Amino acid sequence: MILLEIYWSFVKVGFTSFGGLSMIPLISSEMISHGWMTAEEVSDIVAIAEMTPGPLGLNCATFAGMRAAGILGAFVANMGALSPTYTLCVAAAVFFEHFKENRRLGQIMTGVRPACVGLVAGVVIDLMLSNYVDGGAVSIPSLVLGLVDLVLLLKFHVSIPKVLMLSAVAGVIMFGVMGL
Repeated sequence: MILLEIYWSFVKVGFTSFGGLSMIPLISSEMISHGWMTAEEVSDIVAIAEMTPGPLGLNCATFAGMRAAGILGAFVANMGALSPTYTLCVAAAVFFEHFKENRRLGQIMTGVRPACVGLVAGVVIDLMLSNYVDGGAVSIPSLVLGLVDLVLLLKFHVSIPKVLMLSAVAGVIMFGVMGL
């Protein structure tokens, strides 16, 4: 019975919040009202969830579910938090499959694609400015490191995690030890 309650609690969290900190009040309310956690424990869970990698809502669901009903509780809480997203994705897939030959939907998608490309380009430009421009001047060491990463990825097909690790080490050496 507790697993069903955990699932339903996190379904409500998933349907009524938009990620991040907006989930915290409802998670807190659900945990305290069911007697699964105290306010202090919820506060601790949120602090731990903020420090660990991954989405805050799923981290909170994992820790709260684990606290309430062990590993199975953590799994059920995550499935509850993800159910709204899964439901909407399935509904969208059914909609697109049903109307994939529709001329109007084709026109809509023709308009949406360039907008998506523009949004991605905007993010890329913003990230480039924040990573390669320092105080109005181009950071040559950062630019060289970025180009080396690009060559490693595209020409030598080095995996992304390895490139990230190599870049982190190079960044510590270049910017920490050498003071570039």
